[in-house]
Amino acid sequence: MSLRRLDADARAVVGLANDIAHEHDLEYVGTEHILLAILRQQQNVGARVLNGLGLTEEKVQTALEDLLKRAKEDTWVFGRLPGSPHYRNVIERAMEVAEQLESKTIGCAHLLLALYHDKDSTAQRTLAGLGATHKKCRDAVLRELASA
Repeated sequence: MSLRRLDADARAVVGLANDIAHEHDLEYVGTEHILLAILRQQQNVGARVLNGLGLTEEKVQTALEDLLKRAKEDTWVFGRLPGSPHYRNVIERAMEVAEQLESKTIGCAHLLLALYHDKDSTAQRTLAGLGATHKKCRDAVLRELASA
């Protein structure tokens, strides 16, 4: 998986996602960590779009904790393991989104939109649960990119 095309903001988000996973003593970086990193970095298109939709890092973190708690409860009750994160798929999909939008680099906006394509990922379910639909995010991203 090549990260060469990531712009400076997206590189910072990927690094921050890794740090967030370490903060939670995890041995993987998941879609939820990318989502939180986009919000935590703040000065990127993805964060502006999410903030414009009323989503803050705190609100998303709370929703993630609730979702992960329910997943753990389901695992215990039903005896199945929760699905593993699809971090790599999101990075690869961000590359495709950037190409579709005719961008030479991959930015946080592309990472944000790619989170929606990894169906049933923690980030996608969290965004949907908070009312941040793919259409709302995509429309807001396109507006942000057009004004930049």
